[in-house]
Amino acid sequence: MKYKELVNVYEALSQTTKKLEKAMILADFFRDIDSKNIGKVVLMSLGLVYPKNSEEEQGIGDKTLMKAISQTYGVPISKVEDRVRELGDIGQVTENLYKEKTQQTFFSKELTVEFVFNSIRKIANISGSKSQPRKIAIISELLSSASELEAKYIPKTILEELRLGVGEAIVRDAISNAFEIDKEVTERAYALTNDIGLVAEFAKEKGEKGLKELNLVPGRPVKPMLAQLSPGVDISVKTMGNVICETKYDGIRIQIHKKGDEIKFFTRRLENVTQAIPEMMEPVKNGLPDENFIVEGEIIATRDGKPISFQNILQRVRRKYNIDKAIKNVPLTLYLFDVLYYKTSLIDKPLKERRKILEQILKPGNKVNLSDKIDVNMDNIDEAKKLFEDSIAKGHEGIMIKDPNEPYIPGLRGKKMLKFKAEPETLDVVVIGGTYGLGRRSKFVGSYLVALKGEDDELKSVVHVATGLDDETLEQLTKLMEKYKKYDKGTKIFVEPKIILEIAYSEIVKSPEYEAGYSLRFPVVKRIRNDKGIDDINTVESLKSMFKG
Repeated sequence: MKYKELVNVYEALSQTTKKLEKAMILADFFRDIDSKNIGKVVLMSLGLVYPKNSEEEQGIGDKTLMKAISQTYGVPISKVEDRVRELGDIGQVTENLYKEKTQQTFFSKELTVEFVFNSIRKIANISGSKSQPRKIAIISELLSSASELEAKYIPKTILEELRLGVGEAIVRDAISNAFEIDKEVTERAYALTNDIGLVAEFAKEKGEKGLKELNLVPGRPVKPMLAQLSPGVDISVKTMGNVICETKYDGIRIQIHKKGDEIKFFTRRLENVTQAIPEMMEPVKNGLPDENFIVEGEIIATRDGKPISFQNILQRVRRKYNIDKAIKNVPLTLYLFDVLYYKTSLIDKPLKERRKILEQILKPGNKVNLSDKIDVNMDNIDEAKKLFEDSIAKGHEGIMIKDPNEPYIPGLRGKKMLKFKAEPETLDVVVIGGTYGLGRRSKFVGSYLVALKGEDDELKSVVHVATGLDDETLEQLTKLMEKYKKYDKGTKIFVEPKIILEIAYSEIVKSPEYEAGYSLRFPVVKRIRNDKGIDDINTVESLKSMFKG
């Protein structure tokens, strides 16, 4: 399949802001693609070459890409950098340089989707001390063979910055429309696999019946079921009737998979952190049967029997070096609260049955335990309040309130699983820009422009936040801002949406100054959320709902 066919679709998508139109454009395109290419094309419509469940990353830096563009078009790298700062879009820069190029370009071959897809994957898999020249050579080969429009989209795909307003929801709808499949079936299949390309392949080859066959597989992480905020213990219990209340631990949510002899640990972002926490392997093996399973829990860091700060556990789980030292300094404890798979998939069973199975198969030990849990209704609601108070006294965040009759719904943030915390209201937001400080803080980005997710996954600015940051955090954030910088103007810097912050605030207010239409009074940075990604941030819709509430 010719790459220019996909590029023409990119152009059509860029001409409309309407979600339904984008879905129809993609559906018409997907319908006629052969089985060999459908998975690749669907991934590339999101600007990806690896599915979300993959441990592989495209991992190409701006500098390497700009150097490749410089060499391909015979211009100084400083010119490429200046253009990127000026235009803020590396694809537009490449398109312009193509028009201006003075070096003769030899069209060695017509680009195909398969060749572009495999080449970008090849770039991502190159490592070592002499990796940059090899990466540049592959990028140059792609750009040298590209037409003007193709040259515009290759760099954007390499950096995962397609910017066409096409998110997962639109692509899922397009697959459903293209192959006449109920949207709920497509959504469930994707939630269970986290591989939109695989979902498209099954949809095309096997239809709705085949898509329903996709299910949990140990070793393939699944999106976690998510919680909403509880308005209060009394009202939540009264609304649900009978509930399960558990301690809410302030740690890292972990999904543990056992398939055969292999055990893997995944974070809520589906990152494989098995190598970072080797000391948890034996306790899990000893505490659970020698069967295939998927269990879910929270890992916390403790010292003298008390939980220590979230940042400690975050650094511990993401550590790649000096792990032996970290094991000694930051001891871990795992609290399990759910089982999704044991010999077979359990997610369609109600929580009360899953919890019973978990209690039957787990042998608690020093490092692996069941979460503290009680059954509550309006007759014994004081027990829920006591669990909350005890949890806070022990240094935990609060409690979870769950409907015992609910199945496990991957990726859903519903009203059947709630969290009640002692802390003030917080939001998870993504940084899109910032401003360098003044005086002694002039070397730091002191103020951060943050955004929420709007319709079609577009980011909408909501507030500038500049408080709650000590010098150590400012230094860490500034390094990240420089790492993800797209361009700067004077003291202002604009970045890729990679940095997630948790911020507290006192009040939501209407504001025409920000794209969300709302803003926050007295925002304070609580912490950097390296355990979360762009898919985990709050939405403008949820902010509106909270404002009205």
